[in-house]
Amino acid sequence: MTGVTGVAGVPATAGEGAGTAAPDAGAPLVRVRGVHRTYGSGRAAVHALRGVDLDVAPGELVALVGRSGSGKTTLLNVVGGLDRPDAGSVHVDGTDVATLDAAGQVRLRRDVVAFVFQTFGLVPVLSAAENVAVPLRLRALPVADRERRVALLLRLVGLDGHAALRPDELSGGQQQRVAIARALAGSPRLLIADEPTGQLDTETGLAVMALIRAVVEAEGMAAVVSTHDPVMIGLADRAVRLVDGRVLPA
Repeated sequence: MTGVTGVAGVPATAGEGAGTAAPDAGAPLVRVRGVHRTYGSGRAAVHALRGVDLDVAPGELVALVGRSGSGKTTLLNVVGGLDRPDAGSVHVDGTDVATLDAAGQVRLRRDVVAFVFQTFGLVPVLSAAENVAVPLRLRALPVADRERRVALLLRLVGLDGHAALRPDELSGGQQQRVAIARALAGSPRLLIADEPTGQLDTETGLAVMALIRAVVEAEGMAAVVSTHDPVMIGLADRAVRLVDGRVLPA
């Protein structure tokens, strides 16, 4: 996406994809093969993932569904480089995530993967605009470029009139929209969202999911979203169901 105009005319930031190999044209953006992840040992061991396979194409929105404890969050963390599998392989945008060192993991989360969490994760003392700007500061983007991109992203999520407000001055839905704008700041290739509407009412949650859907289509990124809501699952291109750490056949 480097040099490509993003959503609503937002230019992609420089440095995108640093440290990753160029994927084959038409290849899945995410390719998970035979992934296992176990916590603990012996009789107390929890087998969170048991031989999981998953492909996600660019421009595709995949919903991960399943009961609590089915392995959804573990799979998201493994794909995003927040956790390592015990066995199997995880490739994201041509990079073998499971083999990255600490510096490689930082580059992955800075340049390729963005996260949206149920708890928003905004910095309380920063304004909405300052929260969105955090990833751009980490990239040392020039001030004028940073301010322009932040303004456009806040307009994209419908909060251009709330730029100066801090998180405690925003509703839950508005805070989640700021979190999405922050996730998009670095023009990621993959958006990972773990129950992003879990703390929102149905109407607001649906609006947030519709926003993610629109962003995926416009930017051509991939998105993997865990959710329990059947209405929100309906907005995805497909649903992947996990049961006891295994993906059920489609």
